[in-house]
Amino acid sequence: MTVYRATPPPPDPAETTSRLPPVRRKRRIRRRRVMAGALGLTLLLLLATVILVSVYTDAGFSPDGTTPASASNDRVPEKVRDGGPVIDLTGGGEVRTYGMPARTIALTFDDGPDPQWTPKILDVLAKHRTPATFFVVGSQVARHPSITERIAREGHELGGHTFTHPDLAELPEWRREMENSQTQLAIANATGRSTRLMRPPYSSFADALTDKDWQTVQAVGAQGYLTVLDTMDSEDWKRPGADAIVRNLTPKGNEGQIVLLHDAGGDRAQTVAALDRLIPILQQRGYRFSTVSAAIGGQANPAAGSDAVWRGRTLVWTVRISDAVLNLLWVLLITAGGLIVIRTLILFLFAWRHSRHRHGPDWSWGLPVNTPVTIVVPAYNEEMTIGPAVRSLARSVHPGVEVLVVDDGSTDGTADAVREIGLKNVRIVRIPNGGKANALNAGVRLSRNELIVMVDADTVVEAEAVHRLVQPFADPRVGAVAGNVKVGNRRGLIGKWQHIEYVIGFNLDRRLYDTFGCIPTIPGALGAFRRAALTETGGLSTDTLAEDTDLTIAIHRAGWRVVFEESARAYTEAPATVKQLWRQRYRWSYGTMQSMWKHRGAVTDRGASGRFGRRGLLFIALFSVLLPLLAPLIDLMAVYGLLFLDREITLIGWLAMLVVQALTAVLAFRLDREPLRPLWTLPLQQIVYRQVMYLVLLHSALAAVTGRRLKWQTIHRTGDLSSAPVAGR
Repeated sequence: MTVYRATPPPPDPAETTSRLPPVRRKRRIRRRRVMAGALGLTLLLLLATVILVSVYTDAGFSPDGTTPASASNDRVPEKVRDGGPVIDLTGGGEVRTYGMPARTIALTFDDGPDPQWTPKILDVLAKHRTPATFFVVGSQVARHPSITERIAREGHELGGHTFTHPDLAELPEWRREMENSQTQLAIANATGRSTRLMRPPYSSFADALTDKDWQTVQAVGAQGYLTVLDTMDSEDWKRPGADAIVRNLTPKGNEGQIVLLHDAGGDRAQTVAALDRLIPILQQRGYRFSTVSAAIGGQANPAAGSDAVWRGRTLVWTVRISDAVLNLLWVLLITAGGLIVIRTLILFLFAWRHSRHRHGPDWSWGLPVNTPVTIVVPAYNEEMTIGPAVRSLARSVHPGVEVLVVDDGSTDGTADAVREIGLKNVRIVRIPNGGKANALNAGVRLSRNELIVMVDADTVVEAEAVHRLVQPFADPRVGAVAGNVKVGNRRGLIGKWQHIEYVIGFNLDRRLYDTFGCIPTIPGALGAFRRAALTETGGLSTDTLAEDTDLTIAIHRAGWRVVFEESARAYTEAPATVKQLWRQRYRWSYGTMQSMWKHRGAVTDRGASGRFGRRGLLFIALFSVLLPLLAPLIDLMAVYGLLFLDREITLIGWLAMLVVQALTAVLAFRLDREPLRPLWTLPLQQIVYRQVMYLVLLHSALAAVTGRRLKWQTIHRTGDLSSAPVAGR
């Protein structure tokens, strides 16, 4: 074994974080970290706020009359039970009730405004010149202020029906007050007016009030509202047909009536048709139509104060922004689901075909390649792993293998561990610390052969791996070859999850990318290069933290083919703790984004560079950046759906996505000839591990957006490669 000392060229200035004085540099780094953290926290708070506002304003409700009430009414005063449908408790302890004058009808509509049905009902009322009272839901007013303004402009009356249509009897006092006050603000914003009328959701006739209902009436009266019940129910929420609605609303005598209809909450075509028939019938019988306030001698909708208008405007914009963001989230969720389906279909079609093609009896790269190979192993403080790695490489069956270990200024016993191996085809060169890319470039310059294999110091390879890895060089167009890297330490859950990720997310994707000729990354753990390709692209760059991705893209752009050789297997030590995993994936994600930005010009290039830019960069952007960033929405909206939407449909949708992931995993494991046993952890991986990867990618994206520079992150090694079949060699 020969020992060399070499001095590489000075590190690229881009690799240094800054040329500022230490104090100013620390302040700048601290500011950028604060900016990234603040931006991330802001996004999380915005998302949480949107969901809370959405849950509040989109609370589903059933139509009035469908919620059964208890029969107890001992606390309801007899004067109220036997009195009129309008109850006034605004005068303190005195209870007053009002009814409609004889042959007077007050048409009342609940649950609106609705963008489809309220305008049609207004058209019918305008046609017959008939006033009405609309008890509006505040959240709907906030969403449709122009319709609310039309109601007031055309002479109709507005009353409150709470902001989200809850059962007020089941709410605490503060929530009841908020429901009504927010409805007032929404009405003030839309019309500049207020209202003194309020109809509690799920209420009906005065003689049907229960003890709980009476508590609500008392609370509403204490807030200064008149409670307006009804005397005739159209039951249009049952959709019994226009004829039945007309019959339900036709008085038997001459008494005045407050009739209940709905202008929202579903299909109201029957209500519109019945109303157009009912009004002329009652007019012919001598009935007149009035608003509730006009019938009892009150003021319809007094002007609202300017402060109420401005507060209402703030409330409305909050609802609008929440709706817009939530709609965007649903669009992004659909986009993520579509990308998952597209990716799955493409993987099944092309990855399967790729495997069958490569295993076909007629498949061959060409004449056998037995050209001598130099294996460059960069090492920095790899005392625990360098021995098994070098032994496995030195014993490769390929003829003429030399192993060149580049000790990148290690401060431990890395060099001594290599010397102790004592094999003739192993060399070691020691250089000042300059980073992995710098060490690899030094190894390339000192190598003696035209074919160069790069292997990480924590990786062991199968005896045939190097020979199989270089066979694609029989094709003179091939400039680089990606090996099949597997996790060597799979004992714990984190190791098993990374093993699944390597097989599915890395190797299966490489089959797909290989089919389309756009493999984005030659893994640092095992990759082969033609010297001419390295020379033409200038070697490994220190511009990014993903030097392997950067180099691979550069080789593509130079016109060389980059292929995947699945039979060349290597086993690497994956991070064993969440902290180490975070640091590694943070660097990978950040470096990938750097590489994409660096090579963004390829999108508009011509020739090989343009073909890769418009194909490879698109694949990376869609499936390596956009899809992972959007995928958390599947889990987030699943939680949202389980809590606030149809739980059965939500659960079916989430399980369907899990089935898609499972089928993809089975395909990947079968193609890689891996046992399926680790897949029992897949559901748990989707719930736990996937969330960590989401946060890592989000962290990387925020760092990239804020311009934060990231240094190389070293990973603590344990030397555990117990799952590698060659570990004992």
